[in-house]
Amino acid sequence: MTLRVLVADDQEIVRTGLAMILDAQDGIEVVAQAVDGQDAVEQARALRPDVCLLDIRMPRMDGIEATRTLAGPDVADPMAVVVVTTFDLDDYVYGALRAGARGFLLKDCGPRLLAHAVRAAADGGSLVDPTVTTRLLRAFATRDEPVQPVTPLTEREEQVLLAVARGLTNHEVAASLYISLSTVKTHLGSLMAKLGVRNRVELALWAYQSRRLD
Repeated sequence: MTLRVLVADDQEIVRTGLAMILDAQDGIEVVAQAVDGQDAVEQARALRPDVCLLDIRMPRMDGIEATRTLAGPDVADPMAVVVVTTFDLDDYVYGALRAGARGFLLKDCGPRLLAHAVRAAADGGSLVDPTVTTRLLRAFATRDEPVQPVTPLTEREEQVLLAVARGLTNHEVAASLYISLSTVKTHLGSLMAKLGVRNRVELALWAYQSRRLD
């Protein structure tokens, strides 16, 4: 199945470049390009792409507000959003993830990581640029007290949680714990339900907030 992607960036040369990179990847097609956040929201609602790739700093509506509009906690049918930016600023990353983004990348991440993030988002996963992941999780671990689950985590769920928080993929989690891929996905679903989170990034953040990782 070909993944349909919308790219939004107010700089034409950047927007065109991102679109060319993604169109060159197997199984990915850019179906729309938006010049600002408002344009992105309107086109995304009309076309329902598999993934929206949004810049942070855009006129009329910035990428974080566009993300919240398309994928926020109050959206009945949220879309998959990956935010990409030139600016390695902690508040941007935190804001994007809290707004519902499934990924956060810097524009110099390279074609391979860009395609990986798009595919992960379309598959219900998430990816944050490795250059900022650990620093951000540690910094944001002190911002909020984590909500404790009503039903305690099982020993296996704790193991899956720590593996995900360390950045392992589903396949790597399965290999490290000697369990099947479907079992990993089952545990992830249970973890997200118990902890009230929506994606792997929020799972990792919860692990740091609850002091399961330093």
